[in-house]
Order: sequence, then structure tokens, then C-alpha cells
Amino acid sequence: MRSWSMVVVALLAGCLPTESETPLSDTDTDTDSDTDTDTDLSPQEQVCERWNALESWEGDWTGSTSECDAGDVLDPGRQNALDAINFYRWLVDEPEATLDDTRNATAQECALMMDANGSLSHNPPSSWACYTADGAGAAAQSNIATTPGVAAVHLYMVDPGNETTLGHRRWILNPRTGPVGVGSTDAYSCLHVIGGSNTGDNSWTAFPPPGFMPMEAYSIGWSSYDATGWSIQSSSMDLSNGEVTVTEDGAEVDVAVATLAGGYGSSSAIKITPQGWAAQQDAVYRVVVGGLPNPIDYEFTLIGCE
Repeated sequence: MRSWSMVVVALLAGCLPTESETPLSDTDTDTDSDTDTDTDLSPQEQVCERWNALESWEGDWTGSTSECDAGDVLDPGRQNALDAINFYRWLVDEPEATLDDTRNATAQECALMMDANGSLSHNPPSSWACYTADGAGAAAQSNIATTPGVAAVHLYMVDPGNETTLGHRRWILNPRTGPVGVGSTDAYSCLHVIGGSNTGDNSWTAFPPPGFMPMEAYSIGWSSYDATGWSIQSSSMDLSNGEVTVTEDGAEVDVAVATLAGGYGSSSAIKITPQGWAAQQDAVYRVVVGGLPNPIDYEFTLIGCE
């Protein structure tokens, strides 16, 4: 993967949209961002192949804040953001998201508004510079960030500053997320994630995921999953009473478990945060969540992909 960590220099919004703010839609799209994977490769090699194929180029922005021109993101910036989204969805075995032209356009107006006002808001007032109703509507349905669109996807996944919800991550991994809209300027972006009609049916989704994850994706600049926490989310199971045990290469390790606010890409979610230790490359982590009608039990390993 091309280097993008140096451009991630800003924080995300602390407030996130919840699913209750908008009804689900039946929007369809024929845009396909599928990335072929050589099935002759081992699972570890497949993960690294897809990770290393990701591109960091944001694409040139054609708009202007001084003229309140939302412009557009030239190829391949928007596709690079979608590829990053679908890499993470592939890791958790959820169907790929696609792009929708209408959502791209309103997300672009959303990104212009954030940039023109030098601020982030899911409910921008009509007094804002470059305000449009379409842009404000997209803001209420989007992950928003003070970085361009491609870098924002990776930052959303780690989700620093949102430890009570991990909502950005949960929306990206939501089985129903997609089609999406990507809007970006040189410095701000909006990712329209609410109102999806995708067909994923996993009863639970964990991140880091069962199987393998690139060690290079585990830390983003100043933060990592050690700090923000691992997550398990579900819209069919109540995880709040789960009894969590984590082992590293068979030895139990200390973790803090917290229930996350509902409605952010899933009705129920918990986070699991290492206490006094950091996840290591090539170690095997087993996560067991008991005390549930259907206990959760999986293993993952962080692998080097350089």
C-alpha cells in the first residue's frame, strides 16, 4: 500500500450520526469496485495482496471555497476511498459497498461546507458559508473528517476520539452499508454511510477480524487499536452482558470491556481494550464472549505485509 500516514494530521468529529436519524433507502447502483484476489494464495498472502494494492492518492479537487463551488474529486480519488472501505469489509466477510452518483454529489457539498467553515458538524446551520440543504442533509448521514477522503477511511477505522461509540468504524462495517457517497476537498471529507440497502447477514462483526489483519493497518499516526479498542457489533444479539476472555498465544491477558452506545451501524456493540500490553505481530489472539445464547469465539493474528 502507498504511504498515507503522513497526511493524517487531524481529528475526527466527536459526534456521529445514528441510524435513527434517517430511514433505510432502496438506492441501487451499478458501480462495481471489486478487487480480484488470487485464490491460489494463502489467506495471509491474500490479505497482504489486497492491502498492498490500496492506493493513497486522493485525486485533485476541482472546487473552490471562495466561490462556494463544491467541484468534484478527479479519478482515481473517490475509487481509492471505496477500495479502502471494501478492503475492511472484505476482511470481515461483508458484501462490497458501491458508489452512488447522487450521494457522491451531496457528500461533495457536505465536504465543501466543512472546508469553507473550517469546522465539522452533522447539523450545520443555514448561516454557514456555502450552506446548501443537500450538503446539510448529507452531513446528517455521513462520517465526517478533517482529512481528505482516502486517508479518512483508515482513520475512521481506528476511530480516535470516539471511544464511547466507535461509530465511524461500525458504520463502515455495518452489513447494510452501501451504496455510499464520497465527497472530499483538499482538507475535509464526508462519507455518506447511513441509509444503506446492502445484503450482509452476519450475526456479529468483530474488528480486528477473525483470521488475519495487516500490522501496518493496526496503528494510524498517533493512535492504534490498542488505544481505541477492538470492537464486536451486532444488530441481532445483545452483547452488553457478554463475558469476555482474551488470550495471547494461549495465555490470558488483561482487557477492559465496555458497552458502546447503540444505533451507530449496529444496535449493540462492545469494545475490548488491552490493559498494560500491546498487540504483537504474529501472536495468536483468541477472543471468547460467553454469557450469550450463542457464544462468540474467534482468533486473529496481525501479520506483516511490507
